[in-house]
Amino acid sequence: MKVTLNTSCLVQPSQPTWTGSMPLTESDQTGVITHVPTIYFYRPSEKWLTPIEAIFTTLKTSLSEVLGHFYPLAGRLRWIDGARLELECNNQGVHLIQASCEAKLEDLGDFTPSPDFRHLIPQVNYLAPIEEIPLLLVQLTKFQCGGITLSYTISHAVADGQSALHFFSEWARLARGEPLGALPFLDRKALRAGEPPSEQPRFHHAQFDPPPLLIGQSSSEDESKKKTTIAMLKMSTAQVEILKNEANATGQDDTSRAYTRYEAIAGHIWRCVSKARAHAHNQPTALGICVDIRKRMDPPLPEKFFGNAIVDVIATSQSGDLITKPLSYAAGRIREAIDSVTSEYVHSAIDFLKNLEDFTRLQDIHALRSNQGPFYGNPNLGVISWMALPLYGLDFGWGKEIYMAPGTHDCDGDSLILPGYDGDGSLVVALCLQAACMEDFKKFFYEDIHVKDFGLTA
Repeated sequence: MKVTLNTSCLVQPSQPTWTGSMPLTESDQTGVITHVPTIYFYRPSEKWLTPIEAIFTTLKTSLSEVLGHFYPLAGRLRWIDGARLELECNNQGVHLIQASCEAKLEDLGDFTPSPDFRHLIPQVNYLAPIEEIPLLLVQLTKFQCGGITLSYTISHAVADGQSALHFFSEWARLARGEPLGALPFLDRKALRAGEPPSEQPRFHHAQFDPPPLLIGQSSSEDESKKKTTIAMLKMSTAQVEILKNEANATGQDDTSRAYTRYEAIAGHIWRCVSKARAHAHNQPTALGICVDIRKRMDPPLPEKFFGNAIVDVIATSQSGDLITKPLSYAAGRIREAIDSVTSEYVHSAIDFLKNLEDFTRLQDIHALRSNQGPFYGNPNLGVISWMALPLYGLDFGWGKEIYMAPGTHDCDGDSLILPGYDGDGSLVVALCLQAACMEDFKKFFYEDIHVKDFGLTA
């Protein structure tokens, strides 16, 4: 698929903003610190009678305006002692690109992420000094049929999914000629360690321990080099309910909270991945979980807190237990990890990180094919929920998208659970797995949803 880059520019805030060094929180600087890509697809519209250059100008003008309120995104990161990062609010700008594609939208089939997506998403030059890398890059691409894609890749060191989508929602409002809806809350003090931080954490933070390795291996290097592939697995509303019912059929008493959709589906994914990888019964395995802490803090964080208001935790098990025990077992292990995240737990984790001399081992840059940081591929995985995020309905004045998808990702064990586009309770699981395991995983994923057990039709 041939894509031609026609023009690009750096877009700066339209009004004077605060400038200076903004300390990042400890959670901003651990886990994934590279960029996270997302892409939106739009059908041809009568709006396209307007030249693509005029649409690009509208995007550029409104982007400049919204950056006046979200000015950290126009800044740059810089390294400081101990592999720590600091955000320099210097208004260097967001990279905005306009491109054209000789293909038609229909050539992309069902929009399953593929290597072709790389041409539709801004590419980050990680060989450049970090002080020169934009925190946000956006690409507008027009197809031969008149359809377009709008894609972005945003630094996870500066914003989590909730914050990123708040920014894009406000940008779209301004592009449509509407006023700003809600300002971001930019003060990150609530998630920074005290001075001095507590010398001893009050909890054990297993998410900072080295993840399990395959039995008989001394490192994850070989596993991290294996070829991966991506699948988008659709789940009907009935299939979702079947898994919830299965998870809640055993292991719960009358006083227990029912297992959630996430706990049931993540447990199902964990079990099926372990089967597809053909683990030994006693193989240790870890599941990475991302928990939004906005409402878990005491006092709660402001709703529009802009940054990383998330904490990673892990659930652990032996693969054989996941496979042989009821789904309630896997869901229970996941529930236990999620329930550990309290305000006290978060502050303990912050203090633990503050006392570290070097963050290197906790910074995940495997997306760059680097061995730095924890590797959550075989025998481990991560299951991230986007079910509560306002992913859909991004209208810049030419109508809502027909599809959105996470950008390409090629890290073994990475998975996302997204809401179905129709809003009917259906879901989509986006999963990257070693190519040798994918077909078995897909087989187990659907076969292990026991339709007949609960009298539901999938």
